[in-house]
Amino acid sequence: MKRLLSLGETPLGEIEELLALARRLESHPEPTALAGRVLGLLFFDPSLRTLASMQSGMARLGGSSFVISPGRGSWPLETRAGVVMDGDAAEHVREALPVLAGYADALAIRAFASLSDLDADCADEPMRTFASLVDRPLVNLESAVDHPCQALGDWKAMDDLGVPRAGKLVLTWANHPKPLPLAVPAAVAEMAALRGMEVVVLRPEPYALPAPLAARAARAAERGGGSFRESAERAEALAGADVVYAKSWASARHYGDREAERSARAALADWCVDEPWFERAPGARFFHCLPVRRNVVVADRVLDGPRSAVVHQAHQRLWVQMAVLHHLLVGRRRG
Repeated sequence: MKRLLSLGETPLGEIEELLALARRLESHPEPTALAGRVLGLLFFDPSLRTLASMQSGMARLGGSSFVISPGRGSWPLETRAGVVMDGDAAEHVREALPVLAGYADALAIRAFASLSDLDADCADEPMRTFASLVDRPLVNLESAVDHPCQALGDWKAMDDLGVPRAGKLVLTWANHPKPLPLAVPAAVAEMAALRGMEVVVLRPEPYALPAPLAARAARAAERGGGSFRESAERAEALAGADVVYAKSWASARHYGDREAERSARAALADWCVDEPWFERAPGARFFHCLPVRRNVVVADRVLDGPRSAVVHQAHQRLWVQMAVLHHLLVGRRRG
């Protein structure tokens, strides 16, 4: 593996190797494994866990990192092809990324969806462009429709908590004041299907996954031995769940239309995960990638209760990202 852009593009054997390496690094630290190595972090969008865990992970392995946030301490960067640069952006990624790559041994990039062009977002165009410009190991830290490090951390969290590989994961849409990207739901559905799970996406009708992302999850189920389907029937979907994973996302039907989104959400306040949701899944664990809006996405009593795994989930990002960096850079050096 020379880069991690999508868990779905990673062979199952390599995913298992990364998980095993994450467990080993958690119990047997290697504080000099990446001594002298430098990680470049390019964040077009905000972060708390992703940025902190990447910097912490690199430091724990003996390496160092630098952070570039375009427009906040560095020049705004243009990402579009063929554009006349007469606006705010002072530099184009076509020059900036090769330069940054020359300063680092690996790059990791976060760039959210546009939330205006569904086809372009589903094609993950910016991240694919970035990948074509970089000749170093590259890690996707969330793109338009993918978040492989989140998905890998969630896989490890479920392993840690004893969630069966063939168990049932319900990925439920939850209410939120505004439309959010599809990266986490797409990555989580794909991950759980690759893990061999029964994956049910529970959502109101306007929030069905876009066809390309549903097809991606179905292909993952074929590879991993799991299954994938969508449902609008809450009680049926939740029955027997081992994990209830809440996340909001934008409607494919109203993509880019804020007013239509607002109208669609107006009647969906009851899509806030609360204890009655677990009547037919009493042992289910609650997952969310964070940040989460309390009493909008999930009720306090669930988030603060014994079934909540969100803090453990977040901690696993550190170990799996350390495993990714170790795999990319130690293997690269030895090669």
